[in-house]
Amino acid sequence: MRKIVGDILHIDLSQGSWWREPVSKEMVRRYLGGRGINTRLLWDLVKPGTDPLGPENALIFGTGLLTGSGAPSSGRTTVTCLSPATNLYLKTSGGGHWGAELKYAGFGHLVIHGGAEHPVYLWIDGDSVEIHDASALWGLDVRATDSAIKKELRDENIETAIIGPAGENLVRFASVMFSVYNAAGRGGAGAVMGSKNLKAIAVRGSGTVVPAQPQRFQELVRQARASLAADSGYKDLGRYGTSGSLNSVNELRVLPSYNFKRSFLDDVYPLTGQNLTNSGYLKRRSACFSCIIACHRYSTVGRGSFAGAHAGGPEYETMSALGSGCGVIDTEAVIKANELCNIYGLDTISTGSVIQWAMESYEKDVIGSKELDGLDLRWGNGQAMVEMVQKIAFRQGFGDLLAEGVKRAAERTGGESYKWAVQAKGLEQSRVDTRSAKSYALAFAVNPRGSDHLHTEAFAEFGMSPEARQLIKKITGDEKYANPYLTEKRAEIVRWHEDCYSVTDALGFCAFATTALYGISPQIMAELFSAATGMEFTEEDILWAGRRILTQEKCYNVSLGADRKDDTLPWRLMHEPTPNQPDTTAINSKEELDGLLDEYYTLHEWDVNSGKPTKNILEKLDLADVAAELFKAGYIA
Repeated sequence: MRKIVGDILHIDLSQGSWWREPVSKEMVRRYLGGRGINTRLLWDLVKPGTDPLGPENALIFGTGLLTGSGAPSSGRTTVTCLSPATNLYLKTSGGGHWGAELKYAGFGHLVIHGGAEHPVYLWIDGDSVEIHDASALWGLDVRATDSAIKKELRDENIETAIIGPAGENLVRFASVMFSVYNAAGRGGAGAVMGSKNLKAIAVRGSGTVVPAQPQRFQELVRQARASLAADSGYKDLGRYGTSGSLNSVNELRVLPSYNFKRSFLDDVYPLTGQNLTNSGYLKRRSACFSCIIACHRYSTVGRGSFAGAHAGGPEYETMSALGSGCGVIDTEAVIKANELCNIYGLDTISTGSVIQWAMESYEKDVIGSKELDGLDLRWGNGQAMVEMVQKIAFRQGFGDLLAEGVKRAAERTGGESYKWAVQAKGLEQSRVDTRSAKSYALAFAVNPRGSDHLHTEAFAEFGMSPEARQLIKKITGDEKYANPYLTEKRAEIVRWHEDCYSVTDALGFCAFATTALYGISPQIMAELFSAATGMEFTEEDILWAGRRILTQEKCYNVSLGADRKDDTLPWRLMHEPTPNQPDTTAINSKEELDGLLDEYYTLHEWDVNSGKPTKNILEKLDLADVAAELFKAGYIA
């Protein structure tokens, strides 16, 4: 039997040593688990001035507090480090079964220190920890590495976290792949892993985790499963996956296309989850640990120039980033590009974004055939898009520049190319047109990791389900605010979703269960936490802990010199209205964003002028020690 919290396993690759550290009850009370404890560890271990790709950067894996317990959709693992893409705080997360296996080995968190002199992989077998030579694995893709490790260890059932060639080549948006097809994709954690010469982490656990109040906990799990299954979006998410929403997003005219130059496609159907299912590309659905939704896809191509392509997905973000964003309305080309991203270990959002930027630069003659080694990188050229994915992973030709991310690529290319580099804080924007979604606009601007949805998923503002409208009414007092074009009440909507998402990650839940579907409410999470730990938390208590986690993350960026000026959105979205919307207010103007930021900082009790948390609110949040460090360094008054 294992503790539901799990110890912290520290491994120093420079010294070839390891040790375990128990997690205190006080740490759990303040930070819950997963993402929360990760962010505190980052604050303690990685100080300002650290090179993200140097040995001093810690790579921190945190399973959710409830991961391994059987709570529905609670199999997520958070990876935290200093991002090589943004030089700021990074949390990214992945699904699959790896996190549960680590918990069954007795560990809730894994901290990688230093760096190995040559390629290695870790073998965690219950209480045994070994560092194995991985020289023969270096250069292999994710699938081949997983197969080779399982063969060497003679166990097909172990779980692996692996980097592909992109991580080895320090691509700044390389991902860590869990259970082969589940990506912790955003921000470049795979490059940090590669910089440490760490190819993979193989895990085998034993036993089960035991909650403090087993009978109560199991009854709450039963109730949580029933609540999730009763959500009106439950069946379609399982049936068609996340890409099943492309058609409705397109009808709303908010589907990012052609590098955010458009927000609508005349024929979006080839990119939809409905087409994957109806046309035979979908071979099976798959689920992460303890998930009853099974939204993941496994798709194959059986004909044409991409015959033989097979991989998990594609998801909504991938279909948009590598499909509509590149003007590629070709199901098979997107499946192939997605396969390469999976096996090379690339974030599909950033990969699609840098290719879109290159396509527009090619269209505008900022770059030409010479720079592209003759590649015809025009809009809609699926073959060229697929070839560029490979060039990025191996840093070949122009792919070497794109591997640096769109911000650095635009800076080095010069001219006006920054105007169509759709990024903020150095992170390529995920596939929401924030010009027509004002809660998302605010959430993306203040997101400590950059312009992205997987930190504060404010999907409810679209009001596309009864549950979403009821949630908006609960937050604001009136469901009329379930309207993405309004600016009123956006700060309240964003703050609630921030708090909820922090708790979601800390406990190990998937956001699809809490902020896309709404079956796992904060009240349910509080009750599960209470039964699991024996510490009685109310809904208010657990959301307050979520706010503490979010504020701790914000403080980490403050310690690196970030302030209000960094809470912004991509140039294109702040200067060019959405062309497919009749309303000319479909833009993220500076004036509008400034007003939203003022309301947001005020609601958080942060300093409006600097955008930094005040000493007073930090003390209220039981972060007096953090306030003292920031004050001593001169970052807050």
